[in-house]
Amino acid sequence: MNYVGIDIGSTASKVAARGKREIEFVLPTGWSSKETTQTIKEKLLENDIDVLSEDTKVVATGYGRVAVDFADYVITEITCHARGAREIAGDNCSVIDVGGQDTKVILVENGMVQDFLMNDKCSAGTGKFLEIMANRLGVTLQELFDMADTGTVLPISSLCTVFAESEVINYIGEGRKREDIAAGVVDSVAAKVAQLSQRKNLSGRVILTGGLSHSKYFTKILSEKIGREVEPTERGRYAGALGASLLAEEKSR
Repeated sequence: MNYVGIDIGSTASKVAARGKREIEFVLPTGWSSKETTQTIKEKLLENDIDVLSEDTKVVATGYGRVAVDFADYVITEITCHARGAREIAGDNCSVIDVGGQDTKVILVENGMVQDFLMNDKCSAGTGKFLEIMANRLGVTLQELFDMADTGTVLPISSLCTVFAESEVINYIGEGRKREDIAAGVVDSVAAKVAQLSQRKNLSGRVILTGGLSHSKYFTKILSEKIGREVEPTERGRYAGALGASLLAEEKSR
């Protein structure tokens, strides 16, 4: 049997397959979740995984999960991320998921979701804001982190992405150093994520999932603001898809 988890996010779509074949890959979601779903289907078939076969079970999750018309089960992001995090960090952990559209904090106790919290629809405390600011500064996301590591934080106080971007544009117009602007941008996002996280009593290992999960710099800044260690995770980006694939196996039993 093959067990496939598909996490259609607002920015990126992640896929994890287990069983006869074990693969993980990520694709840009683009403007159409339907088109992305078809691309995923074709890419899986190239790897000898036919999502329409009786030997394959599929769980879809994420922002565009309803677009996965061949899914056997559709499960919420919270449940899938918690299951993936449990696989990565154990039965007792706290998950901070910084996504493209929202940020989630999930508390897992004894392998089950004990509590969770999501931010509002504003993207100022998400990965999307970092992408927008990186584009504005003409650098990649990794280059933004590298620059920020050598800069001095310039305050960015606006809670709205549009107004925060205006602050950055003003700094650029004043001729401020890109490193300092980058430091201000990362510090601003980390502060908003920390404010959300501190509304819950984090326990166990605290791990970062989502598109920023591999960044040691971001987790360092976030750890300082929360007051406890937040661990970067290499597979954190696939937490939702991994959890979905595990749930596909568990449900098929």
